[in-house]
Amino acid sequence: MQARSVGIVGVGHVGAHVANSLLLQGLTDELRLCDIDTQKTASETQDLRDSLAFCPYNTVVIDCGDRYEELAGCDVIVNAAGKVSLAAGGRDGELFYTTDACRSFAERIANAGFDGIWVSIANPCDVVCTEIWHLTGCDPKRVIGSGTGLDSARLRSQISLACQLDPKSINAYMIGEHGASMLAAWKAASISGALLSDLAAADPDRFAFDRAEIEDLARQGGYVTYAGKQCTEYAVANAAARVVAAVFHDEHTVMGASTLMEGQYGEEGIYTSLPCIIGRNGVEQVIELDLSDEERAGFHASCEHIRENIGRLTWW
Repeated sequence: MQARSVGIVGVGHVGAHVANSLLLQGLTDELRLCDIDTQKTASETQDLRDSLAFCPYNTVVIDCGDRYEELAGCDVIVNAAGKVSLAAGGRDGELFYTTDACRSFAERIANAGFDGIWVSIANPCDVVCTEIWHLTGCDPKRVIGSGTGLDSARLRSQISLACQLDPKSINAYMIGEHGASMLAAWKAASISGALLSDLAAADPDRFAFDRAEIEDLARQGGYVTYAGKQCTEYAVANAAARVVAAVFHDEHTVMGASTLMEGQYGEEGIYTSLPCIIGRNGVEQVIELDLSDEERAGFHASCEHIRENIGRLTWW
């Protein structure tokens, strides 16, 4: 049987939690850690190795320091390189830091022969994914951004609290930029196959909540977490692990993710989030939801903000 190998670039708050989630879920046989802070990779490697006795399966954990070429043989590489303190006022705050970081490792890994799947969670997610695609020249379907996968989970969490339902029973997506311009695709939202709008009409006491308030709570959820911790860790790490699982198990699962637009709603050339079918080869298909005119306008505005951020990068 072929061993499954995951590399992680950046083992700060998020990257270290991704590593821990992968081990606790038994998703990888080999874990390779890289960071510009080589003492951090040594320390995280030791801590993760010490935790293996409490994990479901044994995993080989390898300290690769800043030797990025040693990730070339991985099946999946998770990009978590960032500096969360720069995002205190918004995810755009990390724009120059994270894109500069990509330039320090992406081509090195690609030139060393990496032909696996990139899963990027660094912010601003959509710009970083677009840059990885350009830097590496790889098949864009093999670059997957966590994007609004996490924000969709936050949306479902807030709907579940409003309706007193299990969030797994709710089918609703945040789309567009993983940032302030994201929006909820309310027209297509459903619960066990029934449109949320129909449920609200039939049972307003339970389902006719304030949509604008719920959407804003989903949009701001990360900053509620940040306010008391100065970082986000668990949910975003589990979102990354969920993408890795979908790839390794060839699940063909549908989840919100950032992927290259190739004409969806008239958008192309940039990464942004829509529901995607994800399997062994990355993004297999992008699903276009039935959007209202207002939602379409919001999606286009969100894509335009991504383009504006890309335009701020001097090398483009």
